[in-house]
Amino acid sequence: MATKNKKLSLKDKYQYLTRDMAWEPSYQKKEDIFPYERFEGIKITDWDKWEDPFRLTMDAYWKYQAEKEKKLYAIFDAFAQNNGHQNISDARYVNALKLFLTGVSPLEYGAFQGYAKVGRHFSGAGARVACQMQSIDELRHVQTQIHAMSHYNKHFNGLHDFAHMHDRVWFLSVPKSFFDDARSAGPFEFLTAISFSFEYVLTNLLFVPFMSGAAYNGDMATVTFGFSAQSDEARHMTLGLEVIKFMLEQHEDNVPIVQHWIDKWFWRGYRLLSLVSMMMDYMLPNKVMSWKDAWEVYYEQNGGALFKDLERYGIRPPKYQDEANKGKHHISHQLWSTFYQYSQATNFHTWIPSEAEMNWLSEQYPDTFDKYYRPRFEHWQKQQEQGERFYNNTLPQLCQVCQVPTLFTEPDDPTQLSHRSLVHDGERYHFCSDGCCDIFKHEPEKYIQAWLPVHQIYQGNCEGADVATVVAKYYHINIGQDNFEYLGSPDHRRWQAIKGNKPLGAGDSKDAA
Repeated sequence: MATKNKKLSLKDKYQYLTRDMAWEPSYQKKEDIFPYERFEGIKITDWDKWEDPFRLTMDAYWKYQAEKEKKLYAIFDAFAQNNGHQNISDARYVNALKLFLTGVSPLEYGAFQGYAKVGRHFSGAGARVACQMQSIDELRHVQTQIHAMSHYNKHFNGLHDFAHMHDRVWFLSVPKSFFDDARSAGPFEFLTAISFSFEYVLTNLLFVPFMSGAAYNGDMATVTFGFSAQSDEARHMTLGLEVIKFMLEQHEDNVPIVQHWIDKWFWRGYRLLSLVSMMMDYMLPNKVMSWKDAWEVYYEQNGGALFKDLERYGIRPPKYQDEANKGKHHISHQLWSTFYQYSQATNFHTWIPSEAEMNWLSEQYPDTFDKYYRPRFEHWQKQQEQGERFYNNTLPQLCQVCQVPTLFTEPDDPTQLSHRSLVHDGERYHFCSDGCCDIFKHEPEKYIQAWLPVHQIYQGNCEGADVATVVAKYYHINIGQDNFEYLGSPDHRRWQAIKGNKPLGAGDSKDAA
């Protein structure tokens, strides 16, 4: 008697997982079980049209991820046992890791929470499974990132209390507010914000250049977690596109809603990634590519092809795309100038770029760097050489929406600060751009509640009335160790000792921990 092959195909397994395990409720109304599925106005006529191109099932997921974990943690152990931190290009590189750990890693945890929540609110089983898978991915990412960077915490300052700092430090409210905004939106807007705008349109600008930068600077632990996560990110990106197409194909009334969300989250993502522009152009001692080049490759070329494809659904490119394209020549320089001034309130060091680095910036930005930014850095360098290193002893005004300091210039005039304001319900609110002002106008009730760190300090809600007290007591930044100028800092002196260039002083420790 012939025996039937009982092994299911991947397609059959996925079918059972995402269709046949679902059921129609009999004693509760569907709209009561999934109350958030309709209030955003998105119309879903057939959840069975949901397609996951990876058709990933739980057993395949566990097996695949377990293999990656074995290899990843073996490299982490080898990196630590061989004092891998001594092989990086320069200790200035670690400052980029500090910004990544405090600004990006907590977002992975926010994404984990967000997907776990929104998966509960879809009546379609396929969408629920996709959200559950991605939620687990995001939790894995935050764990591996913290593990990879924990080795540096033994040898350099400023990597402690990263979660505490993420919730409180003024510039870290930029990434934090982005995810808080997305997580407090409806489930379909959350997917548009994170799965599409961030994961599909913009994530390559974060992961690919930064991980390549880690490789160029000898940080194999970060490279390994980056490429381990990148295979997950590729799956997330594909799903992000499928999410958008699914909504657009379900009903024509969804098109204007999705377009509005694309406009909003493109601009919010662009503002968030301005921090990455600074990391690439100024914080990596060995540079891979400029922010301008990365923007042209990963947004203008790839994004251009994407929005060409979406034209058939009635979707156009994001409203403020042209302003972002103009900004590629300026934002990294303007942001590094700002952090150079305010590094008394950061958990990382800043410095004037070397002559070789300024020459590289001149080559990368031939129309702007020498004309607008080199003179500024050279002036500050002269001040520093005279013992008058410049610090701005205040804190900057923040945009009510993106929470980036209002430091950027007008898109067509780099000599004029971009500032917008409007009065809502008797109060005046300030913005960095037309993009952020538009977002506020659409949902003022949401953004008037923004927790702006600088406002909170001046209102006396941060354990002190002056910057030094707030930095030490409320931020948990160790003044004189974690912040201020890099040259002469404990990290710099420790690095000199590691390289045998200069002995440590009597009071210096080889370990920062």
